[in-house]
Amino acid sequence: MAQSSGISKIGVSKLKSTLLKPALTSNYICEFTSPTSVESLSGFVKPSNELITLSCSDASLPGSSVATMDITNDFHGVTEKHGYRRMYDDRADFQFYVDSDYKMIGYFESWIAYITGDNDERSRSTYNYRVQYPKDYRTNFLITKFERNLEGKYLRYEFIDAFPSSINSMPISYDASQLLKVSVSLSYSRYIVSSGVYNSKYTPARFDGSDNANELFTDNNAVNGVLQDPVNRSRLS
Repeated sequence: MAQSSGISKIGVSKLKSTLLKPALTSNYICEFTSPTSVESLSGFVKPSNELITLSCSDASLPGSSVATMDITNDFHGVTEKHGYRRMYDDRADFQFYVDSDYKMIGYFESWIAYITGDNDERSRSTYNYRVQYPKDYRTNFLITKFERNLEGKYLRYEFIDAFPSSINSMPISYDASQLLKVSVSLSYSRYIVSSGVYNSKYTPARFDGSDNANELFTDNNAVNGVLQDPVNRSRLS
């Protein structure tokens, strides 16, 4: 049976130390690595890792749920729900600032064109195509959530078998100019959450793809029941 912790007075200092250190939504880094087969495509547009990371203006941390089934025959008059499967969100949505060379649009357009096997005959009425094998266009990518003081914990979400599934329309008009953004949805199979503690010599991401693993101290607590290893970004290459 659940035990009550009782009711007690809480001082202002306790309230400040407990509630006045919230996590902020504006401190994160997204890291994308397109598959080698996609990058080898003739005419593929590949922005620098720095441009991709800094251009990501909006992202979403993933969610999941437990699929349940009703059990009605174990106890008289009682309907229970038992979990039997973990259900992951079917996509993650991102927004990117578009640079004056339109590299961010070209990046995802080229990736989707590879997936669907686009070719130079698209203007013909007899145009046909054949999509690529999933292993050739899927990859993993990372979202690292940290705080602005770069002290304490961070959370890292690794999305498995991801690929861009849609590019949303981008309205343009003669009204007052605004920053052009491209909205992209990426489908993925599942995600893995890891956590760690970093110090002043470690940053959650390096634009050159390296990772100062020697300066990283991983959290002793397991996430999702799995003890996490130090970060190895070479898995994304």
